[in-house]
Amino acid sequence: MNANNKNILDSVIYSYSTTTNQLDEENRILKETLDKLKGELDKYKQPPLMVCEVFEITGDGALIKIPNGNQFSVNVSSDCGALKPGDMVLAEQKNLTVIKKIQSVKVFNVDKFVIVEKPTVPWKDVGGLDDQIREIKEVIELPLLKPELFVKVGIQPPKGVLLYGPPGTGKTLLAKAVAASTNSTFIGVVGSELVQKFIGEGAKLVKEIFELAREKAPSVIFIDEIDALAATRIEVGTSGEREVNRTFMQLLSELDGFKPLDNVKVIGATNRKDILDPAIIRPGRLDRLIHVPLPPKEAREQIFRIHSGKMKLDAAISVKDLVEMMENFSGAEIRAVCTEAGYFAIRENRFKILKKDLERAIDKVKETESKEGKDYMRMFG
Repeated sequence: MNANNKNILDSVIYSYSTTTNQLDEENRILKETLDKLKGELDKYKQPPLMVCEVFEITGDGALIKIPNGNQFSVNVSSDCGALKPGDMVLAEQKNLTVIKKIQSVKVFNVDKFVIVEKPTVPWKDVGGLDDQIREIKEVIELPLLKPELFVKVGIQPPKGVLLYGPPGTGKTLLAKAVAASTNSTFIGVVGSELVQKFIGEGAKLVKEIFELAREKAPSVIFIDEIDALAATRIEVGTSGEREVNRTFMQLLSELDGFKPLDNVKVIGATNRKDILDPAIIRPGRLDRLIHVPLPPKEAREQIFRIHSGKMKLDAAISVKDLVEMMENFSGAEIRAVCTEAGYFAIRENRFKILKKDLERAIDKVKETESKEGKDYMRMFG
């Protein structure tokens, strides 16, 4: 074989070897892709596993609670590991055998109905309510910070309080301040939000609110406009009224359900104490009633100084005279006066608040309140 033929043969052999290697690599990639697709198809064919909660351990098995609330005694896989009550697990749907333990993640459906926060309102920002602050400290703050005192004395502190009085007098502010002073989670909800359209939904929301409170304890549950939920019950009513009663009964049940020294406290607020059902304010429930009235003269001055503390007031302003002009103003209205006076100064490109700004602001708030009162009388009077 001459040299030229040998070179041709070597070239053919190299080309064949290279092509074979490429084909082998392509075959390998295609096989891996096929195996991956088969694995994905197998996943699609597998039935889903059910998320359940372990209720009790029974020898080699367990008592679990499925999402609809039913309980079953089931077997536990040997690969599952040690379980304890309260653990979240995955169970096979057909026979409910526990497959494995998963991280406990509770999802609450009340998020869109409640406000959950850690308030930062200090007591010094609550003006003119010294007596109310003392009472709410005794009922809410002291049991959360020093529960051992009540154990030593041998008494049980109230589970909650009812704040009642005209609108804008500081009921919500008191609740946030006591939550801040105890480093508690503040869970705020409006009573009317708990009244739901479908049967059982309102009661379920109430139950979940208390579950959320225990999960985030120490916590303060603040129910504003509680009269929408806890008004005096009637014998016969519409289906909507019966649903309100069911929700109210669930609230009473939850109030009776947790221990007095538990790290959950309940604060209700209302403008209509006269229409509340006696069951909600009997001893053992919201049995401490705290009246939050319109502030007297000294309290109005204290509230005004709090809200105007960061404002640049003209030296000629007499706070005592202004306070006289704000007779029968609530704390919220006094705050509105400070805000409106600031707007009057801004419109004239000033940073200093003059006496005329505050006087015009007082007149504006009075006019607004008078108009709202007339509208109310025209609609309901």
